[in-house]
Amino acid sequence: MIASAELLNQLRHVCAQIPGFTAELNVLDGQLGDGDLGATLEKCAQLTGAALQDLLPDTGLSEIFRVAARACMQASGSSFGTLLAQALIVASKFSSDKTALTRPEMATLLHQIIDTLAQRGGAIPGDKTVLDGLQALAETLEKPAHPGELRRSMQAALDSFRPLPNRMGRARMFAEKSQGMDDPGMVALLRLVESLTEEKS
Repeated sequence: MIASAELLNQLRHVCAQIPGFTAELNVLDGQLGDGDLGATLEKCAQLTGAALQDLLPDTGLSEIFRVAARACMQASGSSFGTLLAQALIVASKFSSDKTALTRPEMATLLHQIIDTLAQRGGAIPGDKTVLDGLQALAETLEKPAHPGELRRSMQAALDSFRPLPNRMGRARMFAEKSQGMDDPGMVALLRLVESLTEEKS
């Protein structure tokens, strides 16, 4: 279960860690896309981190997600930044009547985010996109908790999709080239998961 004070601390922590892997994401994205994924995430982190500093520990879950979504919308017009903002908007609406999120509720939220992003971007699980990483996380949260499980499930998803071609986004234009390569969005999600305090051990 995660309450507002812990969520706020976790998001601040992740924002502080993002600059450490932006160069890696830019390189990966440059092989199959515009090469700005890392820069997009770093800008989102800068604005989100600054916005979250003004929030008090007793700020509601919905408001925390709303503030983060607004910051991401201001940060970038890129596709990944837009999808991140949309995911946070879904989280804000989902948590509007909640003071904490249980593990099953977090799984349900991730499934709602996947459905929303699929409708917005046209991708579906199986297309080798960030949605496949989110799907792996949702399925993990539906099972009993184990230390380091989120990182392991994300890594397993990366490993299983690596041999496959990308079917959505700019990467789909390099379908054969993308075989044997990691999807940059999935790598970004893995790095975000690794940045979570609970996943540092």
